[in-house]
Amino acid sequence: MAKRSRVETELTVNQILDQAFKQILTIGFEAMSYTTLSAATGVSRTGISHHFPRKTEFLVRLDERIGQFFIEGLDFSSIESLQQSWGALMQNPERKAVLKLFFSLCGSADDSVKTLTSLNLARETANRHFALAGSQCVEQLIGHSALALLQDEHAAS
Repeated sequence: MAKRSRVETELTVNQILDQAFKQILTIGFEAMSYTTLSAATGVSRTGISHHFPRKTEFLVRLDERIGQFFIEGLDFSSIESLQQSWGALMQNPERKAVLKLFFSLCGSADDSVKTLTSLNLARETANRHFALAGSQCVEQLIGHSALALLQDEHAAS
């Protein structure tokens, strides 16, 4: 078999990452697998694991993208707007999936995925706009989100 060019390899890796991003937001990181990625991309499971030997490597490579996606759903024009947009975010399944992912990683033993950029980016952006009050607001919103997600889980079981 002929060796693949660097461009072809990069296209394949980007195709896998695009699908991983989509699946993290729609079916969740836990449900995403090499099998689901293979079915969606047409790349063999072996081919995917060649580029991403550990599943958590998807999170490392997609961290910034996930963070940007999350932040784009927030309105930093005022503290009230931030709170309202965060509430709306909790109604959006894909953005809510970012929060679920964050909380699921909180107890991870894998140092490479201990935190996601998304919530740090939200806190930093709020801090730039509103100083300490912005950081505190995001921290409160994270806490409220954790409670809401726990209630969702309890209601679903």
